[in-house]
Amino acid sequence: MTYSTVSSGLVGPSGREQPTANAASETETELLRELRAGDEQAYARLVKTHTGSMLRVARRMLRNEEDARDAVQDAFLSALRSLERFHGDAKLGTWLHRIVVNACLMKLRRKRRKPELGIEDLLPRFLEDGHQVRSSAEWNLPADEAVGRGEIRVMVRACIDRLPESYRTVLLLRDIEDLDTEEAARLLDVSPTAVKVRLHRARQALRTLLDPHLGPTPRHVRA
Repeated sequence: MTYSTVSSGLVGPSGREQPTANAASETETELLRELRAGDEQAYARLVKTHTGSMLRVARRMLRNEEDARDAVQDAFLSALRSLERFHGDAKLGTWLHRIVVNACLMKLRRKRRKPELGIEDLLPRFLEDGHQVRSSAEWNLPADEAVGRGEIRVMVRACIDRLPESYRTVLLLRDIEDLDTEEAARLLDVSPTAVKVRLHRARQALRTLLDPHLGPTPRHVRA
């Protein structure tokens, strides 16, 4: 049971039946051909098929509906301009996912940001012998069961939102959007080592924020 399991569990499968690999590949190949030919109906199908998933990504990263919709629109325009450079190495949805993530990061960089709150108060403290001053609490629920409860999912999202921006972004990219370290580093223009350090600290801080909610219930509360 880990807090990274809880955060990654915020995004689940859609539950819809997926087409076979061959059928999906043929459909995407045909769609790409039509898009490159300037077919407006093909563009409409692209938008209809992928807007929902892209908007969910943008909402998670930007926490503002207007900004999220702007980012998705920017992503579609960027995708159209980049069609000739897309060679089908990944699924079309995966490619669009990367583009909308990048669009969100660009929007975050352009926004005038307030001074970032420090993360030190949320990190565990250690004694000279290496032991934690205060051990992490054992959670009442297994992580997989916790993320299945709607109220807990809302609470976890709220705790993630309380993280300083640079740490929250790394956590979202690695644990929620499932990017690997190298890709996250490239998008954030930092070293892979910096991504690993920020992710580790973000997970520790998230654990601190979650412990009062998921840890053992105090006796007076149980009573």
